[in-house]
Amino acid sequence: MVNDYEVAVVGGGLLGSAIGWGLGRIGQRVCVLDEGDVAKRASRANFALIWVQGKGLGMPAYSVWTVRASDTWSKLAAELRDQTGLDVCHQRNGGFYLALGDKELEQREAMLKRLHNQPGAADNRIEILDRDQVAKMLPQIGPEVSGGSFCPLDAHVNSLRTFRALHTGMLKFDVDYRPEQPVADIKHVGGEFRLTTPKGEIRAAKIVLAAGNTNQTLAPMVGLEAPMGPTRGQIVVTERTAPFLPHPLITIRQTDEGTVMIGDSKEEVLDDAVLNLPINAVMADRAQRIFPFLGRLNVVRTWSGIRVMPKDGFPIYDQSETYPGAFVACCHSGVTLASNHAFEIAPMVAAGALDLDKVGAFSAKRFHHLDVSTSGYY
Repeated sequence: MVNDYEVAVVGGGLLGSAIGWGLGRIGQRVCVLDEGDVAKRASRANFALIWVQGKGLGMPAYSVWTVRASDTWSKLAAELRDQTGLDVCHQRNGGFYLALGDKELEQREAMLKRLHNQPGAADNRIEILDRDQVAKMLPQIGPEVSGGSFCPLDAHVNSLRTFRALHTGMLKFDVDYRPEQPVADIKHVGGEFRLTTPKGEIRAAKIVLAAGNTNQTLAPMVGLEAPMGPTRGQIVVTERTAPFLPHPLITIRQTDEGTVMIGDSKEEVLDDAVLNLPINAVMADRAQRIFPFLGRLNVVRTWSGIRVMPKDGFPIYDQSETYPGAFVACCHSGVTLASNHAFEIAPMVAAGALDLDKVGAFSAKRFHHLDVSTSGYY
């Protein structure tokens, strides 16, 4: 069965859904091609942070892009609620990185100073707070906490509800969502793209590759590249407890449902079917040292997930020079950047060209001449 669309988005995770929703919002005729529920989705294995602090060391444009996303996330949450009736529980009251010991705090302050001093870096309003200042905001910290950094632009959401809201919203915008249709091949014939799926060929005037780590395979089919370096992360979730953490931490957050999520691992092993219990133990130990009362809570589940990760940790946005109308989008921070993808990237795709003033720094051409040994992952 052949269909005709203005844009075909390949990938229905948070990244592809945000772009697909954004395209539907402005009246584009769109289909989203997706593996479906069998996909190993980063969208279902993430920490649900909208995180600003620490982003952009080595690429100041990323700090600007991240602040822009944080500033427009409330608009995305409001539009999704008005359209779908789903509250994604967006809370933007600032976030912490807490240090255990003076040396950690000094290292944190030095890193943030380097980030701030980069030409073109955004003003992310980060403050370094001593222990007493932190304790006024987070009274349940443990004795080892020496202080930390606080950024008022940091936020968090219910990421699973965000994923559901984007898909519900796409349906209301008449976006054609097609699960169980992974793309195996892409051809450019007669000025249109023809995408081969298990259920037939899809035709579209433009395409957006938003298929996570699979972009590395798909991008060369349309003259693009997506150098990826995926990693595995693990998360521990406790039972529900009374509200105690009004500000998320980079490694600990209390959800709107009362559970506590703990996680900060970064592993090269890419098997998400098993857990590394020693790593979980280290994460849980650090969390308990920061908030001692966590030691009294039961763990109700743990999981591992594969991160979508460009090789240097920074996003990739590109348009093909040899196949006009083909775009690629890759990023680790699919939750943080969702508002940018909906409100910025989608209109660029509809217009047929990326705004290089906004996203030119994120071209994969940077890998041709840059040392990518310093990861932007945070």
